[in-house]
Amino acid sequence: MDTLIMYGKVFLVGGILCLIGQILVDRTKLTPARILTAYVVAGVILGAIGLYKPLVEWAGTGATVPLTGFGYLLAEGVKKAVDEKGILGIFTGGLTAAAAGLCAAVVFSFVFSMVSKPANKG
Repeated sequence: MDTLIMYGKVFLVGGILCLIGQILVDRTKLTPARILTAYVVAGVILGAIGLYKPLVEWAGTGATVPLTGFGYLLAEGVKKAVDEKGILGIFTGGLTAAAAGLCAAVVFSFVFSMVSKPANKG
């Protein structure tokens, strides 16, 4: 039963974040790139002021997988690096925290570009 409740929390939070994004796409003139950037920045801000961590603890991957979770990861990495290295951590913490995800994105992009056949749209 606990697993089912956790899945419900994940689905609820992830779904709400997607719903907000879809409403922004449908009801505003914001481009998808601006919306994605806003999600990352919102995650950084909410993570920096301590509001995103309780959501992550409650909803797990429902809060960490979307772009707001990436922003939260960057903020947490900077906090940790500043505690360990001082002011230099501002520049290194976010990239260190996100290195595995960024590396995976590059590797998988390369692999899929090698096995996919390009096609022209039009």
